[in-house]
Amino acid sequence: MQSQLTVSSGGRSRPFATNGGVSVHRDSVVCNFLATDKAGFHANNAKLLSRRGWAVPEAKSKLTPWTYEVGELKPHEVDIRVTHNGLCHTDMHMRDNDWGVSAFPFIPGHEVVGEVVAVGSDVTGLRPGDRAGVGWISNSCRVCSNCKRGEENICEKGYTGLIVMGNHGGFQEICRVNADFAYQIPEGLNAADAAPLLCAGITVYAPLRAHIKHPNTSVAVFGVGGLGHLALQYAHKMGAEVTAISGHRDKEDETHKMGADHFAVWGKDNDKLYGTFDILINTVSADVSTAELMKLLKVDGTLVQVGIPGGGAVMHVPLQDLVFGQKHVVGSIVGGRADMQEMLNFSAVHGVKPMVETWPLSQVNEAMQHVVDGKARYRVVLTSDWQ
Repeated sequence: MQSQLTVSSGGRSRPFATNGGVSVHRDSVVCNFLATDKAGFHANNAKLLSRRGWAVPEAKSKLTPWTYEVGELKPHEVDIRVTHNGLCHTDMHMRDNDWGVSAFPFIPGHEVVGEVVAVGSDVTGLRPGDRAGVGWISNSCRVCSNCKRGEENICEKGYTGLIVMGNHGGFQEICRVNADFAYQIPEGLNAADAAPLLCAGITVYAPLRAHIKHPNTSVAVFGVGGLGHLALQYAHKMGAEVTAISGHRDKEDETHKMGADHFAVWGKDNDKLYGTFDILINTVSADVSTAELMKLLKVDGTLVQVGIPGGGAVMHVPLQDLVFGQKHVVGSIVGGRADMQEMLNFSAVHGVKPMVETWPLSQVNEAMQHVVDGKARYRVVLTSDWQ
């Protein structure tokens, strides 16, 4: 669904009028609530609310404070007061329009956690005060065969991305989303740990859940970064025999704490690993030889690609190895709604947690550069610090 927002100028909140016509500052009112019924709280029909966020004004530019306006809360929507945002490489790809699906200005952030402060009249699964999270997907058609079987991530009509084509994400004070794509954060997950799971977590959980068929499946995780360090934990908790593959040995001790049974250095240990793995999940966004990755697979093994380099990267698959080895090359994009809630619950029960560094949202540009420079170990989480 395209954003129906009316843009206002300036980087500070503006006053808005209440139903009674009295002008008040937006920080003093979130939303007035009508009577409660079985469907939960109903938001009133305030016609105009100002929202503050950090927006990208044009491609490849730094984020700046920005104010925009929203209309009344629709029956299927919720407002979430954002407390934490995971910072993902995709936010930088979208900032720079690397994939050609950005429209400016827009507010990045697609690993969003906060507290529900208002719900529409048709919302039944969330109430004000609930902790909720939002990920990469914000809507889908809900009627195609893929959506009907819970795979909204491969909606035949194309899903709506939270920050695609000018839609606004979580780097703001209050984020409005379709309630069907807002998820309960279970007890056992704090907000800072939950945020990166909403994109990074589901990105690796869903394909591992789909392809690990039995205990002791031999799984290689290529790349020990924001995605890879979570993939190691999930694969271990799913009962696989796990090998971490990294470009440097300096991460070896950490990978064993994450659940890796073995460690290998890419480019140095490759020949020792040929024909070893049932599954290899490639989490890096760099251009890596597909032929070399496929050599590491057993016959009938599967290469899962989740990292997406910018610039229209192309994968070159060696047909002889593909055909005679009956090997599989598959892609995976996040997960559907059922997978998302299952992943959050699995993480809470099994103690899967990202290793995070926290930065204030007001330092988002510095945090982005920190991630681009490869200095994050292993995910950056932005904490809201609105004044």
